[in-house]
Amino acid sequence: MSELALDPPGTVQPPRRPNDSVRDALMESRQRWRHLVALATDLAFETDAEGRFVLMMPETALGWPAGSLIGQRSESLIADDGAGARINPFNSTVEARRQRTWLRRADGGLAMMTVSATPLHDGAGRVIGARGVGIDMTDADAQSSEIAGRLRRAQALDHILTRVGQEADTDSKMDAALWALIHALGAEGAAVIGAVSDEAKIEVLHECGPGASAVLEAAIGLVTGAASEPGHITNRDGRMILAVGCETRFDPRAALAIWRSSRSRPWDEEDTALAGAAVGIVRMVLEYEALQREMAHQARTDPLTGLLNRRAFVEEMRRQIARLDRESEPGTLMFVDLDAFKSVNDRLGHAMGDQVLVHLADILRRLVRPFDLITRLGGDEFAVWLSGADHMTAAERADHLCKNASEELQGRLSEAFPKLGVSVGIATRRVGSLESIEDLTKRADMAMYEVKRSGRRHWRVSLLDGD
Repeated sequence: MSELALDPPGTVQPPRRPNDSVRDALMESRQRWRHLVALATDLAFETDAEGRFVLMMPETALGWPAGSLIGQRSESLIADDGAGARINPFNSTVEARRQRTWLRRADGGLAMMTVSATPLHDGAGRVIGARGVGIDMTDADAQSSEIAGRLRRAQALDHILTRVGQEADTDSKMDAALWALIHALGAEGAAVIGAVSDEAKIEVLHECGPGASAVLEAAIGLVTGAASEPGHITNRDGRMILAVGCETRFDPRAALAIWRSSRSRPWDEEDTALAGAAVGIVRMVLEYEALQREMAHQARTDPLTGLLNRRAFVEEMRRQIARLDRESEPGTLMFVDLDAFKSVNDRLGHAMGDQVLVHLADILRRLVRPFDLITRLGGDEFAVWLSGADHMTAAERADHLCKNASEELQGRLSEAFPKLGVSVGIATRRVGSLESIEDLTKRADMAMYEVKRSGRRHWRVSLLDGD
């Protein structure tokens, strides 16, 4: 049986003052409030006028020790919503009810919190901070967590698509997609890497943000391996790279790479899922870009031979003439026409005739330099522009062509065509000449027809006075 402690005889208890009772009641009320808050919410807080935490409950909030958050600015806990927006209910100047907010966990993950807050005022009515509570909706159960992740990804993808749709040209569309993804993931930069057209080497096709050249070497394996699942790589300077293969209908060797600096948090599952979903938009832009290139190519080329068409030939010829005038150099136009081509079509059919035209296009390509121009004008007529060459140089090329074309073309046929060959007309635009492309074309065409009338399978130069 425990003994009762009695005051010594003569001890007088001090009288309790009214303020002591009020203080005790307030302390008890605050303690009850703390218990109620702990039972009903996952987070309780107060901030000061500058948005710094002055109170945080419970002892561990989102994995952070509550004491480590005291004095920190509330913005440090805010993550963007996937569309680049960062809403901070902790620093509320008006009352907020169940505001959905993405917060950063101590382990680098994200939590979707519904926050209710009210501003605090001083005696003069000025806002001196905010007080509120939050409920963590992320871990309610596995299904709600997955739904929250899908919702965030859907919001981010919708934002990226909206940005892409606002741009007209393909470069701007890709820049918009990459910048939107960078903001959604809190990344430092992003790039699309892939094969250069007609070459085996891999390089950066599009880039936004610093560090793309350093990322290329680390992410190259995903391109050559055509991986479809996202992967994490850390390069030599510590950048954390999240990369995923991006196989298109036109070239499987491409990948999307996003990176964070060595000081940032590591990539998590939600980041990886968003990157995997966003690569579909990147693929769409890449395919749109490829289609645009193909359409531009088709608009400038002859579909049978792959040579420039007449319009593209004249445009390029006009550009070269402007340069030649500045550099005081001549240029020469050659008109090339197949002799006896109609008999090939009549006796062997148009399919064989097409083969002859394609082979003549290849012969002309071998005849000229890479920067010279060749076009199929239509039917069996071709033209060649020799930049910086005079009529003597053109005559040498034409003579070689006339002597060898017949034998090469005959090798493509199942029957002999003794008259099969080429007739060539040549016209030179002299240095400083004011002669138009149209007049130059007429001279070369007339020279070619003079060859036709005089026996074919030869060449002729159209000379002006003074040549």
